[in-house]
Amino acid sequence: MFPFRDHNPSDTTPYVAYALMAINVLVFLCYGFLPEREVYAVFDTWALVPAEAMAGQDLHTLVTCMFMHGGWMHLAGNMLFLWVFGDNLEDYLGHAGMLVFYLLCGFGASAAQIAVDPYSTIPNVGASGAIAGLMGGYLLLFPKARIDVLFVIVIIVKVIPLSAWIVLGAWIGLQVVMGVADWGVGGGGVAYFAHIGGFVAGLAGIGLVWMVRGRPRYWPEMPHEAVAARNPWAVMRR
Repeated sequence: MFPFRDHNPSDTTPYVAYALMAINVLVFLCYGFLPEREVYAVFDTWALVPAEAMAGQDLHTLVTCMFMHGGWMHLAGNMLFLWVFGDNLEDYLGHAGMLVFYLLCGFGASAAQIAVDPYSTIPNVGASGAIAGLMGGYLLLFPKARIDVLFVIVIIVKVIPLSAWIVLGAWIGLQVVMGVADWGVGGGGVAYFAHIGGFVAGLAGIGLVWMVRGRPRYWPEMPHEAVAARNPWAVMRR
């Protein structure tokens, strides 16, 4: 299942989300075509290694690791989720707020991964943790928003619109299950606790603003839902 579009238009142009996508793609192009040995050399300098971070070494990687990816599919998946969820968070937080929020969620993701595996020497790369924070914030702000999910079962392809709380709830639930199953085993190649940490950081960060602005009163008043009920395609501003 692939969430690829939401029925939740934004009122502003998400310049920061676009810039983050462009930076991630450009960074990957700088090393993505290098021989494997040279790619590992790049990771050795710029990827987050929990054991080194715990020792106070190469702390710049707490930032740089967010803009690196392990392959084209890794990059494409993360950029798709940033595309789907980033515009609405930027619309709500503003451009500067979006950038700060994104980076803080990325730090939260790294902290969670370091906490569960502090002596790991495996390089960690990817924007997944920061984007998971956007997803956590989106869940709190727009639980009723409709998200188009592409289901592929062998030769059957179907698009089903689901509420955000179902899609994002299922996603974070899967991360928890897989993270617990993989904890202590290793070798899976996915930093599930970074996803969980980023998601929780996003919930917490948006929650502070959410409580001040009285978001529970906002849920039943989301104007885009009424429009989407009449004509969901009329509100797509991508």
